[in-house]
Amino acid sequence: MAKRFRELSAKDLRFRIDPKSLKVDSTKKLRPARQGVVGQKRAIEAIKFGIGMADSEYNIYVAGTTDTGATYMARAILEEVARKQPPPPDWVYVYNFKEPDKPRALKLSIGRGKELKKAMDELIEALKSDIPTALSTDDFRYKEQVLRQEFENKRRKGIDALREKVEAEGFLLQVDPQGVYIMPGRDGKILPPEELAGYSSEEKKALRDRGDKLSMEMNQAMTEIGRLESEYVELRKKLEHKVALAVVEKKMRPTLGRFRDHIHVLEYLGAVKQDILEHIDDFRKKPEAQPPKGPFVGMASPPAMNKYRVNVLIDNAETKGAPVVYASSPTYPALFGRIEKEALFGALVTDFTMIKPGVLHEANGGYLVLKATEVLKWYFAWEALKRAIRHKEVKIEDLGEMYGFITTRTLKPEPVPLDVKLVVTGNPFLYELLYIYDDRFKQMFKIKAHLDDRADRNNTSIRECIGCMARFCEEEGLKHIDSTGIARILEYSMEVTGTRDKMTLKLGVIGDIIKEANYWAVQEKRRYIGESHVEKAIEKKIYRSNLIEERVQELIKKDIFWIETDGHKVGQINGLSILQTGDHMFGKPGRITANVSMGKEGVITIDRQSRLSGKIHTKGVIILSSYLREHFAQNKPLALTASLCFEQTYGMVEGDSASSTELFALLSAIANVPVFQGVAATGSVSQKGEIQPVGGVTRKIEAFFDICKHKGLTGKQGVIIPAKSVKDLMLRKDVVEAVKDGKFHIYPIKTIEQGVEILTGTKAGKMRKDGTYPKGTLFRSIDDRLKDLAEKARAFAKEKQEKQE
Repeated sequence: MAKRFRELSAKDLRFRIDPKSLKVDSTKKLRPARQGVVGQKRAIEAIKFGIGMADSEYNIYVAGTTDTGATYMARAILEEVARKQPPPPDWVYVYNFKEPDKPRALKLSIGRGKELKKAMDELIEALKSDIPTALSTDDFRYKEQVLRQEFENKRRKGIDALREKVEAEGFLLQVDPQGVYIMPGRDGKILPPEELAGYSSEEKKALRDRGDKLSMEMNQAMTEIGRLESEYVELRKKLEHKVALAVVEKKMRPTLGRFRDHIHVLEYLGAVKQDILEHIDDFRKKPEAQPPKGPFVGMASPPAMNKYRVNVLIDNAETKGAPVVYASSPTYPALFGRIEKEALFGALVTDFTMIKPGVLHEANGGYLVLKATEVLKWYFAWEALKRAIRHKEVKIEDLGEMYGFITTRTLKPEPVPLDVKLVVTGNPFLYELLYIYDDRFKQMFKIKAHLDDRADRNNTSIRECIGCMARFCEEEGLKHIDSTGIARILEYSMEVTGTRDKMTLKLGVIGDIIKEANYWAVQEKRRYIGESHVEKAIEKKIYRSNLIEERVQELIKKDIFWIETDGHKVGQINGLSILQTGDHMFGKPGRITANVSMGKEGVITIDRQSRLSGKIHTKGVIILSSYLREHFAQNKPLALTASLCFEQTYGMVEGDSASSTELFALLSAIANVPVFQGVAATGSVSQKGEIQPVGGVTRKIEAFFDICKHKGLTGKQGVIIPAKSVKDLMLRKDVVEAVKDGKFHIYPIKTIEQGVEILTGTKAGKMRKDGTYPKGTLFRSIDDRLKDLAEKARAFAKEKQEKQE
C-alpha cells in the first residue's frame, strides 16, 4: 500500500490510563463513596425535587437501562434524605365494639403501639383475677345475700297469700321445679278422680269456674314474682357493676393517664370499660379454674378475651428517620397486607388480631421503592396501588371478595391514611408505554429521573468511580483493588461504552468484573486485586460467551465462509458487521460483491430483493444511487443496473454501516479496477460522499485482524474506518502491537475518494468545471464506463424504435 495515506499510530488505538496518574495505591486507603453513584446529575436532581414535592401526584419514575443501578441509586438517595426526617407514627388495630366486623385503626406516637398492647394485656390479666376476687369478698357476699333474702321473703309472702286463697276455694297449690299448678283437693290432698266423677254437672261447673278465677289470680301473682325476680337480678347486677367498676377504674387509671394525649385511644378505652362491665361473667371464673378445652387449647387467650387485645400493625419504636422500603415481590397481599385465617372444625375463622400489614403500611410516612417490571406482573396490585395513592388510604381487602369471586363474610378493617412517596424504577421504553397507554400514570408520576448509561471521562468522574469501587469492595466483603487494577477497570469501563471519551454507568457490569477479579485474586492468594486479575476476569467472561464467535471464525478459517485477505479482485471487498448474542458482541467479516450491466433499474441489492434487508440498509443503498447521480450523471443519464450482495449471509441485513463498503465495491465494478482484498472497510456514507461514524469499530477491527493473523500477516493488511470513529477505539494489546510493528494498518478516512485510493492504489480524481475527470483517475474510468453504457443504451433504444417503425 502506498505510504501517502494517513495511518493511525499505536498511541491512537487505545487510551491507556497510567496507574501512577491516579495517585492512589489502593481502594483500601480511600474513603468509600457516600452514595455509590457516579455522575447522574440530571437524575439525582430530579429525584431530590420529587422528594421535596409533597403533592401525591409527584411520584418518581427512575428510568434507566439494565445494570445502571436505578434501584440501588434511588434507595441510596432516599435513605440519605430519610435519615434527616422524623419517623412516622405507630398504627394498631383494635376491636370495634359497635361494629365487630370493622376493626378500628388507631394512630399513636412513635413506640406507643407496643406500650398500648402491653398495657391492655396487663389490664386484662389483672382483671381476670381482680374481678373474681372482688366478687367473692365477704362484704359483697353479704350485700348479695341481703338482696337475695329480700327477694325470697317477698316471693314466699306472695306464694303463701296465693295458697291461702286457693285452699279457701277447695283447691291445692302445687309448686315444683316445672312451675306452679292449681289442683282440686281438701285437707292437703288431691281429690281422687273417682270422687270428681261423682260430682253433678252443676258442681263440676262451679269447681271449674272457681279454678279459672284462681288461675287468673295465680298468673297475676306469678307475674309479680317474676317482676320481683327481675328486680332482684337488676339490683344484683348493679351491685356487681358497682364493685367491678371500682376495680376496672382503678386498674385503667394508669393507662388512661399515659394516653391522655391520644383522644382516639381514650375513646377506645372507654368502650373497653363499658364492654367489660357488660360482660362481667366472662371474668367471674379464674383462668386456672377452667382451662380452655377443645379447639382453644394452646391459645394465649380464650376467644371472649381476644377482643380486648391490641394488634400492633406498625411499630416504629426502633425506626431511625423516615422508612425507605423496597418491595422485591409486590403482590397484592405483600403491598396491602392480608387477613389471615385458621381452620376451626372445617371452617376458616378470623378476627382482627390476624390482620397483617403490607409494605404500604411499613412505608407509610416515608418512601416505597418498586421495580416496574415486578409490580406490572400483578395487574390487581398495580391498579390497587394507583387507587391507594390517589385516595391516600390503604385498604386491607380480600381479593376474592373485592372482585366478587367469593361472597363469604369477612372483616373490613378501617382504612389507614396513606402518606407515601412512590418511587418506581424501570426501563425508559417501559416509561413511554405507560405514559401513552396508562391514563393514570402521567397524572401520578410527574417526575421522570432519567439515568444516563455513560458519563464523560474526566477527573471528577474517575474519582467518583474509584470511590464507588471502594464502597463496593467494602459492601461486598471483597479484596481491595490496587492502582493497576483500578486503571484496568477504568479502561474496561470505556470499552463497554465503545468510546474512550465516556465511562459506563452500568455499575452492575463493573461490579461483576470486580467480583470475578476478586475470585482470581483469592485463588492466587494475593492481597489486592491487580491488573492481571481484572484482565483474566474480562478474558474469562468473554470466553464463557463467545462460543458462537469461535464457530464463525472457525468457518472462516476453513474457507467455508469465504474471506480473502490478499490479492486483488474487481467488485469485491471485505465488509465488517456486528453480531450480538445476548451478552456478547463481536465483529464478523463478510464479502460484499457488486456486478454492473447496462439497464434502467439503477442500484439494487439481492438482499432486499429476497427480503433479507431492513429499512435502514435499504436507505443506505438508495444513498448510493444518489451519490452516483451527483458525481456521474450531470451530463448524461445513468443507464445502469448494478446489483450488490452480502455473500453467504442467511439472516437479516440491517444498518447502514456498510454503505461506504458497498459503494467501494460498486465503484470498482463500474471502473473495472480491482480492489486489494487485504483491506476491509466500514463506515456509513452520505449523498455527498462523506464518511460518517458507525458503532462497534473496535470489535470489527479485531475480528478482521484475527482472520488476517490466522492466514498470515503480510504487513499490507488493514482496515478503513471513519475518521470520526477514531476516538472510539479501544483495541486489544495484540492489535496495537501489530500496528506498532507495521504488520497491520488502520486508515481513518473522511471521504469516499480517500477510501477508493487506499483500496485501488489509483487516484480518485476531482470533477472539473465541464463535468469530466482527469485522465488516469479512477473516477474518469467510471465516468467513461457510464458514458459508454449510456451511449449503448441510446443506440439500442434507437435501433429498437427503427425496427418497430
